[in-house]
Parts: sequence; structure tokens; C-alpha cells
Amino acid sequence: METIIYTVSRIDGDYAYLVADERPELEEKCVARALLPAEINEGVKLKYEFLQYEIL
Repeated sequence: METIIYTVSRIDGDYAYLVADERPELEEKCVARALLPAEINEGVKLKYEFLQYEIL
């Protein structure tokens, strides 16, 4: 599986919007906050690998 580094661009209620740092061709991704680490905030970097998100 491919590893993608995201930045949390904004949080809106139960959803976080992620932007791929090294892949500008990818659109902004909307992810339920329940699938993300509880400590996320805007500007936090996340690593997506093997269907899991991890704070960098």
C-alpha cells in the first residue's frame, strides 16, 4: 500500500478535511473524525498507511 502524508486543512463538526502534501493532483479529502486520532487539530500532519492515520 502507498503511504500518503496529509495536512488537516480544516475541521468542520464531525469531519476533517485533508490535503495531500506531496500529491497536489489529489482533491481535498473529507474524513470522519472518528477514523482519525483524537488529538488532531488544523495544521497537524498525518501519515496514511495500511488504512490507518497516524500523527507525525
